[in-house]
Amino acid sequence: MIINSITEYSIKNLSMQLKKNRVIIYPTESVFGLGCNPDSESAIRTLLKIKRRSWKKGLILVAANYSQLLKYVDDRLLSDNQRLLVFSTWPGPVTWVFPARVGTPYWLTGQFSSIAVRVSDFKPIRYLCLDFGKPLVSTSANLSGYPPARTVIEVHNQFRYYNLPIMHHNVLGLPCPSEIRDVVSGRIIRK
Repeated sequence: MIINSITEYSIKNLSMQLKKNRVIIYPTESVFGLGCNPDSESAIRTLLKIKRRSWKKGLILVAANYSQLLKYVDDRLLSDNQRLLVFSTWPGPVTWVFPARVGTPYWLTGQFSSIAVRVSDFKPIRYLCLDFGKPLVSTSANLSGYPPARTVIEVHNQFRYYNLPIMHHNVLGLPCPSEIRDVVSGRIIRK
């Protein structure tokens, strides 16, 4: 099965790398993302070290569907109206901050009791999450002080010394990273 320039082989290969707790680079709706297995503390530590990011900030998870996120979010704390609001934007490029389920690893939530999650409709992400069987960590692919990579050339320029597997596919082309909203308050955190 060929999906644009993504072959089933490349999805399977990247999924296998995720299962080996490797950090990968993949296209998102607006920029390239660094991703890894959200359940692997060692993979998260590697990702944070590469990005030079503090664990305290927390991380975003991106998924193919809502059921992939239920292990990490405390859905029981939401009203029907809050769920309807979230589902009116998904799948799509809106990230929601949910109350985290008890037991969600600190390396995902950072210093917070919440977790940022998104269900994407971008096929490269969806197919990768479906093959992997769970969500991916999603943080912009850039080193501290550099802008997020929007092309494969920019990815290579910033990460050439890290030997990371890359999905060679264009980003969707949205001008800005995903909007971030708080599901409990409805407040927009990032436009």
